[in-house]
Amino acid sequence: MIIDKAKLLERFITYVKIDSQSDPNSVTTPSTAKQWDIANVLVDELKSIGAHEVTIDDKGYIMATIPATTEKKVPTIGFISHYDTSPDFSGTNVNPQIIEDYDGKDILLNAEKDIVLSAAYFPEVKKYKHQTLITTDGTTLLGADDKAGITEIISATAYLLQHPEIEHGKIRIGFTPDEEIGRGAHHFNVEAFGADYAYTMDGSEIGELEYENFNAASAVISVYGKNVHPGYAKDKMINSMLIAQDFISSLPRLETPEHTSDREGFFHLHDIKGTVEETILEYIIRDHDFEHFEARKQVVKALVAELNKQYGAETLKAEIKDQYFNMREKIEPEMHIVTIAENAMKAVGIKPIIKPIRGGTDGSQLSFMGLPCPNIFAGGHNFHGKYEFVSLESMQKATEVIVKIAALTAEV
Repeated sequence: MIIDKAKLLERFITYVKIDSQSDPNSVTTPSTAKQWDIANVLVDELKSIGAHEVTIDDKGYIMATIPATTEKKVPTIGFISHYDTSPDFSGTNVNPQIIEDYDGKDILLNAEKDIVLSAAYFPEVKKYKHQTLITTDGTTLLGADDKAGITEIISATAYLLQHPEIEHGKIRIGFTPDEEIGRGAHHFNVEAFGADYAYTMDGSEIGELEYENFNAASAVISVYGKNVHPGYAKDKMINSMLIAQDFISSLPRLETPEHTSDREGFFHLHDIKGTVEETILEYIIRDHDFEHFEARKQVVKALVAELNKQYGAETLKAEIKDQYFNMREKIEPEMHIVTIAENAMKAVGIKPIIKPIRGGTDGSQLSFMGLPCPNIFAGGHNFHGKYEFVSLESMQKATEVIVKIAALTAEV
């Protein structure tokens, strides 16, 4: 199997240069009009390479088909990626840098701003010595999350259509908006997709294969104070920012993202806005274990209740919303689909790395919607920021894995 690296690179560069950030504050789907720019490009390309049944609905969900090449009764499988990029860092005017035959040392991303991808700080980059790396120019994210996955799926689609001698069943392709803001599967029509199971191409390091993820919730803590002229504030002013500080410092200090790994959960304060009168704290709550997850939500509720006893009723309010759950519950009864992916990786010379996701994917929600959906590596690292990079060779291998999964499924 020979996957054209030059064409892979060309596709990827084309996609990442299209700004497609999602917006958590929007109520539309897609959440940003600019996501239509890449969606329309993807539809046109799927048609141009000969994919069948190419559709896009009014919410930007793209579906397509690779027809079966065997008359054997085999499962219909799917491959899914998202085309939006994170709102956490700029995705405007992405200017990818191509580092051929990477030497294993620091990479200067931006000389003017002295931004360096440090091999000491990000040691994983040294794994890709002598490979072709695509990086940012230090001013934007790259968008490998998940335009690497999009590139791989379209490239595998083209390869399978060009090689009908490879026996496989019907394959469905799905591209979604708004995954980065937790809405990627909200309007995904599982029945119309019509697959027995699917794989998201949305992981990181080469070899990653994941069927566990966090249980996830958001928590918005509103703290209310009373603003009085500071010269006359004695026994009158209530500073909401100081009460918010009490809340922050009362949560377990070491149960935060920077102090946890593997299956350890956390409380993550990711946004704060405050005045004397009102302060808003925005948290995400994560844990792989469902009982621990529920306990974390109770910790937040109990802390709000305790501080209200100290400062007066209704001084603090908590709004907690579940976001997604651990897909392990839905995939373990269908573990053969993980085994197929594992065997596909081995067949193309990759050592599988089976581990839990410290995050979530569309596959989590889709699994609970009736479409079991493990996650496979797309090859990128350091997502959502200026140090993001991807190996072209990893993308090539991910494409090979898709093709091999298709073939192995027909052998089952």
